[in-house]
Amino acid sequence: MDERILLNRGYFRARLTLINSDFLEIAESFMLQDNQLITLDYRYQWMDSSKQVLRKRWDNVKHFPDLPNFPHHIHIGSESNVEPGLSRNILEFIGFVESELS
Repeated sequence: MDERILLNRGYFRARLTLINSDFLEIAESFMLQDNQLITLDYRYQWMDSSKQVLRKRWDNVKHFPDLPNFPHHIHIGSESNVEPGLSRNILEFIGFVESELS
């Protein structure tokens, strides 16, 4: 077990089955600065129900420096199909998923 106690930082990770049976894994590290939550690192991965087919993955890992909005990017349908993305926090992402499923 890895436990870290920091007064101004946090980490959240969840694995969910969506209403359409797709699989969603969300992970975000964040910090509190001037009473504002700031997203540091994130990965939101949406897969089919078999967990074999990637629908989309949003992350800010710094491995596509030539893309606009670096480091934010989206993998669409496969690891190799990468497009620029926007920074979003977990609450914004949950709102996006809700709108996609309705």
